[in-house]
Amino acid sequence: MAFVKVLKNKAYFKRFQVKKRRRREGKTDFHARCKMVRQDKNKFNNKKYRLIVRITNSRVICQIAYATIRGDMIVAAASSNELSKYGIPAGYKNYAACYCTGLLVARRVLKAMGLDETFKGKEEIDGEEYHVEDEENERRPLKCILDVGLRRTCAGARMWGALKGAVDGGLHIPHSTKNFPGYKAPDEKGQDPEYDAEAHKDRIFGGHVKEYMEMLAEEDPTKYEAHFAKYIEADIDADKLEDMYSEAHDKIKEDPDPEEKEKKDVSHEHKGNKVTSSDGTEHVRSVKLSLKQRREKVAAKIQAAQARMLAAED
Repeated sequence: MAFVKVLKNKAYFKRFQVKKRRRREGKTDFHARCKMVRQDKNKFNNKKYRLIVRITNSRVICQIAYATIRGDMIVAAASSNELSKYGIPAGYKNYAACYCTGLLVARRVLKAMGLDETFKGKEEIDGEEYHVEDEENERRPLKCILDVGLRRTCAGARMWGALKGAVDGGLHIPHSTKNFPGYKAPDEKGQDPEYDAEAHKDRIFGGHVKEYMEMLAEEDPTKYEAHFAKYIEADIDADKLEDMYSEAHDKIKEDPDPEEKEKKDVSHEHKGNKVTSSDGTEHVRSVKLSLKQRREKVAAKIQAAQARMLAAED
């Protein structure tokens, strides 16, 4: 048998550095993240905002955040399942829903910062290229960087719908039209590219969903009723789809505030590490003491021990 040299010996493992947890879990590309959050030293801790877009199996989540040494601080957030408030009963992860969610988070963060009246965004949604920084204004718009996570940045992807919604909502996000639906690259070198804004507008207003609904209603009515059950329940067919999204855009601009959650009238009583709630439940929570509280506790123990010693001597 040939001699095999052991490479992963004791010295190897002594010098082995474990990757960061989110890198091991395949959740974060730290190389890309460092490039996004890197800030010039002469900026004096200015906030560098990011538009974070994440698409799950059931919804779209958009957040405006900035990085600190303690972690990311979320300024505003919006989820596509909030669109039920604006008259959209289903379809919370398609391109049109991404656009609505991006528009919602843009209007929400501008209102939180008191900039919603200064930057009203694009009035007519037509799919044309729009940059809020080109408008003449006394104040500079809120600038963000798109954070797509681990998703592939291929042309026509849903994340660009969230980007377009946020841009039309009044945020300054550096971008070009080359990733939007309707963009056609030049066939030969030296030619100008083509951008069909109507094709992008059709995608924003759910034209692709409309075509699929019409096709399915003709070819397979049983599957249509099962697949679009929530639309049928809300009395929305293929012809009403564009009006539904158009009304949702107007409602979002009018009232972007999130719904307030109902506060539960539950009081908690702490006794050591034991917490008793007014609804009858009991929990064990470790009490975190400050340095001052720890010193006071140690001093109290010392005094009690001294008192016991004096009592024993007597």
